[in-house]
Amino acid sequence: MNHLPASFLWGASTAPHQIEGNNINSDWWAREAMMPGMEPSGDAVDSYHRYREDMELLAHAGFNAYRFGIEWARIEPRPGQISRAELAHYRRMIDTALELGLEPVITLQHFTTPAWFAAEGGWLSDRAIDRFQSFVTTATQILGGVNWVATMNEPNMQAMTIMIQEAYQSGHLAEWQSPTVDGEAQRERIAANLPVPEPRIGHRMVELHHAVRDIVREHTDAKVGWTIANPALTPTPGNEDKLVEVRYAQEDLYLQGSRGDDWVGVQSYSSQQVDQNGIVPHPEHPDNTQTGAAYRPDALEMAVRHTWEVTKLPILVTENGIPTGDDDRRIAYTTEALRGMMAAIDDGADVRGYLHWSLLDNYEWGHWHPTFGLIAVDRETFERKPKPSLTWLGDIAHTNGASLTEALTS
Repeated sequence: MNHLPASFLWGASTAPHQIEGNNINSDWWAREAMMPGMEPSGDAVDSYHRYREDMELLAHAGFNAYRFGIEWARIEPRPGQISRAELAHYRRMIDTALELGLEPVITLQHFTTPAWFAAEGGWLSDRAIDRFQSFVTTATQILGGVNWVATMNEPNMQAMTIMIQEAYQSGHLAEWQSPTVDGEAQRERIAANLPVPEPRIGHRMVELHHAVRDIVREHTDAKVGWTIANPALTPTPGNEDKLVEVRYAQEDLYLQGSRGDDWVGVQSYSSQQVDQNGIVPHPEHPDNTQTGAAYRPDALEMAVRHTWEVTKLPILVTENGIPTGDDDRRIAYTTEALRGMMAAIDDGADVRGYLHWSLLDNYEWGHWHPTFGLIAVDRETFERKPKPSLTWLGDIAHTNGASLTEALTS
């Protein structure tokens, strides 16, 4: 195996709405109150106030990077009204990361938007590009010293959410469906009922991304990209052409939209097949994860290889993990995922870092049950309880992958 460069990033990722708590001006906060069956985020895990503790746990375990987001709904709670206090809060987070030796990887928009922006029509409105450009211009004021910026998180999943919302509002969907599906009773809804994003929305998301990436370049020294949900799709026999069609709408449109960027984020959890009808639901199996997804650690290698083939851009693995209550299983999954990533690197893929999802057991878009974290959190006291996987992955980070390589070759 090739030796990784000293600059390789080892870290974990979070999203502001999922960990901060009381994001009361966001569209997701409003959605949680309106949609039946959705658990509220509430205080989340109070990382808004406890971010230093979270970063210290990550840094002291041996990691050198932390991906976190800044919350548009906090910074601009009303159109044109900028909260200088919130900008200062996120600047303190960046400074804390730098102080602790953590490379901050900043996401400017991670699924949530201000409620007022959603009321205007969200990403499909006539004012969306101007609104997003204005916010990003404001956000760049606090990005000094930041080397990695993602404009948006998983625009392909956001496009899917737009379609679900349109169907719900038009009466064609009886119940709101979260992109993160939770529990035995909902497994059949994964893929079967979550739609493939329509290209009309995908092209809009690419347009929005392109509209702000040069703003980031103009006002900062950061490398700019965005992060894509990579489904690691494979064809059933005879359905190779259908795979190309589905994968374009689901993934490749967005990967192609990355051309001209400085890097691209790979976000991989599992794999699915495509038959003549489209994406095949995950099969029922005892190994399925807490969200009902298939246990497929090999998906990361597939996602990295495909992303490299399509984009030829430097890659950050910005999310990879497993929802499970069994930490030994988390370690086993991640071992195999990293093995595949290393194999892709050996074959030429330019991977610059691995950021595990997630640092904390956090809110999962309507559900609390799926636990992805390297650190458990008592939601009554907010006590952080590091899992063995934090120490295990931190040792790999501290040795820049050498301990993993030795384990795999011994």
